[in-house]
Amino acid sequence: MTATVQKKICMVGGFSVGKTSLVKRYVESVFSETYLTTVGVKIDKKTVTMGDKAVHLILWDLAGEDDMSSLRLSYMRGSAGYVLVADGTRPATLETALALRKRVEADYGPLPFALLINKNDLSDQWAVSDDDIEGLRRDGWWVRSSSARTGEGVEDAFTDLASRVVR
Repeated sequence: MTATVQKKICMVGGFSVGKTSLVKRYVESVFSETYLTTVGVKIDKKTVTMGDKAVHLILWDLAGEDDMSSLRLSYMRGSAGYVLVADGTRPATLETALALRKRVEADYGPLPFALLINKNDLSDQWAVSDDDIEGLRRDGWWVRSSSARTGEGVEDAFTDLASRVVR
C-alpha cells in the first residue's frame, strides 16, 4: 500500500429506517433485532482497500428525522459523501430521504451519495414502487434495495460509495 486516506461518510434518513443496522451489518457483519434509537450521532470506523490505498471510512450514523425532529445537518460538515436510507415498507421515508438530499445539497453542494431502500427482506410488506426507484435511477441516482437483516446490497453500497469518494 502506498497511501492511507480517511473519509467521513454520514448515514441520513428518517427514524427507524435501519441506518444503525446497516452500519452494524457493514462494520461487524451482524444484525440485531433490538431497536435502539440513535441520539445525536454514533461513529464507527471500517478500513477498506481501494487499489493501492487503505481507506479509513469514518461512518457517522445520524439520528433520524421526522416531522417533530429535524436532522442537524451541521454533522455533515467535512463529509466526503453520504448514504440516504429509506424503509421500503414505509413510502413516506423515501419522501424524507428526497427532502434530506435537497437540504444537504443546498448546504454542502453536490456530494457523492447512495440511496438504500432498506428492508427488502420484508417483500410482502414492500410499499415503494419500482417506478419510483427507476425514476430516481433515470435521474442519475445510485439506488439499491438492501436488507440489514440478510446483508443483501449492503457491502456493494458502501464499496461503491467509497470508490466514488476516494476518486
